[in-house]
Amino acid sequence: MIFNSVKIKSKIMTKRLGELLVDKGLVTKGQIDEALQIQKEKGGMLASILLNLGYADRKTLGRYLSKVMNIKFIDITTADIDDAVLNLVPPDIAIKYIVIPIRRSGNILSVAMLDPLNYSLIDNLKFTTSFEIEPFVGIESDLEEKVNVYYKSASQIAQISNEDDIDIGVEDVQVIEEGEEENEFELTAASESAPVVKLVNKILMTAIDKKAADIHIEPYEKEMRIRYRIDGILHEIDKPRKSLHKGVVQRIKILSVMDITEKRRPQDGRIRLNFKGRPIDFRVSVVPTMYGEKVAVRILDRQAVSFDLSKLGFSKSMIKITRKNIHNPHGIILVTGPTGSGKTTTLYAMLNEINDIGINITTAEDPVEYTIEGINQLQVNETIGLTFAKALRAYLRQDPNVIMVGEIRDKETAEIAIRASLTGHLVLSTMHTNNASSTITRIVNMGVEPFLVASTLNLIISQRLMKKVCKNCRYEVEPDVSILKSAMIAPNLLKNSKLYKGSGCKECMNTGYKGMVGAFEMLSVTPKIRHGILSRISTAELSELAIKEGMITLRDAAIDLLKEGVTDLENVLKETTTR
Repeated sequence: MIFNSVKIKSKIMTKRLGELLVDKGLVTKGQIDEALQIQKEKGGMLASILLNLGYADRKTLGRYLSKVMNIKFIDITTADIDDAVLNLVPPDIAIKYIVIPIRRSGNILSVAMLDPLNYSLIDNLKFTTSFEIEPFVGIESDLEEKVNVYYKSASQIAQISNEDDIDIGVEDVQVIEEGEEENEFELTAASESAPVVKLVNKILMTAIDKKAADIHIEPYEKEMRIRYRIDGILHEIDKPRKSLHKGVVQRIKILSVMDITEKRRPQDGRIRLNFKGRPIDFRVSVVPTMYGEKVAVRILDRQAVSFDLSKLGFSKSMIKITRKNIHNPHGIILVTGPTGSGKTTTLYAMLNEINDIGINITTAEDPVEYTIEGINQLQVNETIGLTFAKALRAYLRQDPNVIMVGEIRDKETAEIAIRASLTGHLVLSTMHTNNASSTITRIVNMGVEPFLVASTLNLIISQRLMKKVCKNCRYEVEPDVSILKSAMIAPNLLKNSKLYKGSGCKECMNTGYKGMVGAFEMLSVTPKIRHGILSRISTAELSELAIKEGMITLRDAAIDLLKEGVTDLENVLKETTTR
């Protein structure tokens, strides 16, 4: 009965809110009709839909929601809520009814609610909390997001011990370090601190749930901040009290098999977690800062990454070129780009493609990010003198067919890679360069003779990860001709294309972007390019020659994604240059 009355009230409020906004000229009748159609198909409150569509802002919607309901509005996205206040409402009630306590004043508890006219709910909250309730109205999508941040992760962690297949207790966290033993006394002592264990578990589970690439745990003078890198952007989702920081760092150090007494030097470690029957690795780095130790964690979830060559974002012609080169018996293939551009994933996809019982594949990596069945992988350790160059030399005595070197950083590694190629091995590696043609110049500038580079180099792939416009909140835009011209993009290139931007919604965490896609520049070393290398032509001349030989530049590849409506102009300009 209450549910039906809530639905009736919701319909009445939707009608009055829509009418008010149209009467005041804040939205058009067409925009309201569009929002109502979405509401009919997908559900949700009118205010949230208008906000996601970009037809009205929070301040305007809040003012008129308050007028319709005769109840104060609060913008929950800007509210600073104390942990002690949040704990006054049990998670099950907060999640079920979409409510968030905002502040406490004496015996009055202010609560932001999806349905502040639900008097039965208010009575329930009075009984549960033993406070008088002051209701506030909030926007549905904002409330849902905050409930998810404040309560849902905690609720999931509370259930972990009752689920056989999601056990992240100390006994199921395995460290991938040969010859290291866990200190059982320290592990037991750390596990007795329930708030710390619960918080660390929540941090790791949130990262998995949000498909984050990295976690940053940062100490400041009066607070601790936790941020997650999702689709290339850092988001602050958790902000626990500062007093928990030392315990959190110590817990992570124990799980990563680090020295918990060493706080002055950087340390590295690794955690393996069994989650729903699948292993997830966390690569951990701890460094000292002014107000305590900062922790950075890279999440390596094998299930979240595809090593299928056809699913990286290559065009059909690029896949054909790549497959031709990785099946060559000898030569060098290089993948270039900045940190975090997906170079290692591309290399793993190539190795996965040629991985066969009849081929001996060995790798030297720093660090080994993912393990692949059937491939011999070695972790480089420069502190004991095991460099890329030494690993390469050792591998040449192991009868390899294919060698993958994590990175060519110096002349010694480059020369050994070239020697391996000349003696009948296929060598794959990465370099940090801006584009394909500058990679050739970089190798020559290391001191490697041009004739060696020309005779061994087969393929260079330069890549970037581009943010994808969120399909849920995207809207069509007209490109600024002056910006296009300054970026040397001919406006007629986009003449028949629809361009989009994201307004920001709960699906994309209000960024306007959801997901990443690769943009690739592929330089095949043709006879003419080999001649150019031997002639020591400049990087610019190499680039011009490669384009004449059929190379599509990174900028052109990004513009293709722009024309397809996958990314936006801002990302194209940010991630690529004209040459």
